Amino acid sequence: MTDSAPQMSQSPTEPQTETVEEGGVGEFVRTIVCAIIIAMVIRTFAFEPFNIPSPSMVPTLLVGDYLFVSKYTYGYGDYGTFWGVAPFSGRILEQTQPHRGDVIVFKWPGDNSTDYIKRLIGLPGDRVQMKEGILYINGQPVPRAELPALELEPGEPVDANVVDYKERLPDGPEHTIRKVEGDHNPLDSTQEFVVPEHHYFFMGDNRDNSADSRAPNGHVGYVAEENLVGKAQVIFFSLSDDTSFWQFWKWPRSIRWDRLFRKIQ
Repeated sequence: MTDSAPQMSQSPTEPQTETVEEGGVGEFVRTIVCAIIIAMVIRTFAFEPFNIPSPSMVPTLLVGDYLFVSKYTYGYGDYGTFWGVAPFSGRILEQTQPHRGDVIVFKWPGDNSTDYIKRLIGLPGDRVQMKEGILYINGQPVPRAELPALELEPGEPVDANVVDYKERLPDGPEHTIRKVEGDHNPLDSTQEFVVPEHHYFFMGDNRDNSADSRAPNGHVGYVAEENLVGKAQVIFFSLSDDTSFWQFWKWPRSIRWDRLFRKIQ
């Protein structure tokens, strides 16, 4: 006796289709809002772009340089991060302490809102003084050596009264400073400044063209630690000072190509 198994008929497989609905205006708006929030978080807590509007840090930084500042390096301060509304003083979540020679963006103590950029010269407790153009820290002169030629960008005019020097801060990096017409300008000889606790002393590399901590009355003075915004890290873009960022048709002849992605020291 032969068993015959029932035959099962197979119907052709119907193709599976996936339906994608268009997001519409609502989805577009949500995407834009999320992008703005992410950008704000990065700008507030990670990296913030700045541009240089004045020559106070020449030759290290030029008018028209655009740079990134790391907000997290020194932690977060009230005026430097939270616009003066945070319920604390000092700094939180520090990665490292500021070091002499760091180039730092900070809020001007005069209004706690205007951004300044200078080089850190004096730490809390330091004694800082200028004597006939020579910087003294804790009673010791900071070595400087005259350079045989100015550190100039292509096309930058040469002034016969300008001299560049290499200067090395105690436990700090070597950097270039610029002097104009010798060592007898108003800020070349000062009183001795004693940096208070939780404060810092800043100077511009363009020593004779910088409003900084050497002129405390109505200028910078000592800068409180909560005013620090962050450490200047890298130049990501640079335009000659006769070109605005929005004048993109001038970029081919105005971009300083050799300054792009230059580390700030």
